[in-house]
Amino acid sequence: MTYKFELFCADCRNAYDQNTGEAALEIIRQNLEKLIKENPEFIEKSCGANAEYGVNELYTDPQNGFIVYAHNIKVGRKSPPHDHGASWAVYGQAKKFTDMTEYRRLDDKTKAGHAKIEETKKYRLDFGMAGKFGPHDIHQIYFEDEARFIRVTGADLFKEDTLTYNPENNSVNIIGTGSAADNDRAAANS
Repeated sequence: MTYKFELFCADCRNAYDQNTGEAALEIIRQNLEKLIKENPEFIEKSCGANAEYGVNELYTDPQNGFIVYAHNIKVGRKSPPHDHGASWAVYGQAKKFTDMTEYRRLDDKTKAGHAKIEETKKYRLDFGMAGKFGPHDIHQIYFEDEARFIRVTGADLFKEDTLTYNPENNSVNIIGTGSAADNDRAAANS
């Protein structure tokens, strides 16, 4: 039986705790893997050869505000280490691969523009695999040309303030509302 996109969205909605409003990211991650593996028609439509390049919004939940995007990337790239601000994100690989690197912050956050981070984990997402990042989790992604993935976010990342880190000079920059995501959108379309 095919795991329908509509059921996936309902399952994401049901993954929210009614008392705290927090999303159970592991449940969303597992369901995203299920969607990618069990619904080839959805993957072909949203991430196949004829899918539009760029970051394409597929669904926004009116109750909890989570958003499902299809990322269809023409030219591969490596992001700087960054976070998604107060939002979370779950990435599910639909075509090719994405290399993920996770970091932790070591400094006490008291010096403006300064941040010391260290790598804690590195792994590859191949087709059907999904990874998750909670609010303020620092990560870096690398994908090659024509990579495609589905991403579920807890908020509109094109409106969130985020942080971008440079481990070479121990610096951090606050990226103004949506600008980091807009750069991602522009890069996806190039």
